Amino acid sequence: MSPQKVAVKVGGRQLTLSNLDKVLYPEAGFAKAEVIDYYSRVAPVLLPHLEGRPLTVKRYPNGVTGQSFFEKNAPEHTPDWIRRVTLPVPGSTKNRETIDFAVIEDLPSLVYYANLAALELHVPQWRVSADGEALPPDTLVFDLDPGPPVTIVECCRVALMLREVLRADGLTARPKTSGNKGMQLYADWDGREEPSAYAKRLAQVLEKAHREQVVSVMARKARPGKVFIDWSQNNPAKTTVAPYSLRARERPTVSTPLLWKEVEGCEHPEDLVFATHDVLARVEEHGDLFGQA
Repeated sequence: MSPQKVAVKVGGRQLTLSNLDKVLYPEAGFAKAEVIDYYSRVAPVLLPHLEGRPLTVKRYPNGVTGQSFFEKNAPEHTPDWIRRVTLPVPGSTKNRETIDFAVIEDLPSLVYYANLAALELHVPQWRVSADGEALPPDTLVFDLDPGPPVTIVECCRVALMLREVLRADGLTARPKTSGNKGMQLYADWDGREEPSAYAKRLAQVLEKAHREQVVSVMARKARPGKVFIDWSQNNPAKTTVAPYSLRARERPTVSTPLLWKEVEGCEHPEDLVFATHDVLARVEEHGDLFGQA
């Protein structure tokens, strides 16, 4: 085996890791070995949020400054012990009727994907059954996207408004950073109606009440200086970055679950920027802040 490859045993599975010293975050000097180490250590709190959810990854084989690509279809060389489900994909841009998605439910599968430089892990708001059938959505999500010059600070103000509207409807919101510019609110979904329609209606209610701060329409020209409440992530064909996933920024930032007191107290954008070491320390202190409400 070449010096660039290392054979390891993870959870009883034999894996070959490669190019461990390749730097994937040049500005931070953060190498693939550190990506694998992070995902291995955060796995106990990450895996429950991936379980049963068809995976879409964003891979950066030459690091965050190089070419990247989204990958839904599990590669042909994917080991047979990684769970896969075949699902219809109407309207596929690649004219495919079905896709073989990976479903990451154990540490060896997670490490396998980390070794592929799959930095970002994205999942839908629904799961599959034991026999691979798509189940109804079990999660509601609102993606809060700041239009410059506003920042995550303003997103926090909108998140607090949204929390109260959801609470009035008997839903408990859970906040997390996107790991990028904005943040997301999640709530367990009980199937009372079509989730996109419900989320759109709430976004429009807040827009009507707070026109100077909130916008609910997709048009980019409407977003500057406001927080866009993206309700469309509830479309079954869409995915959202998973809790505890890395993001492909200059530094290895993470989509990080938050305490509501952190949302309430946010005064500067940097207050809610968390890198891998921050997140591991937070998990040590709090456990999974994104555990079921």
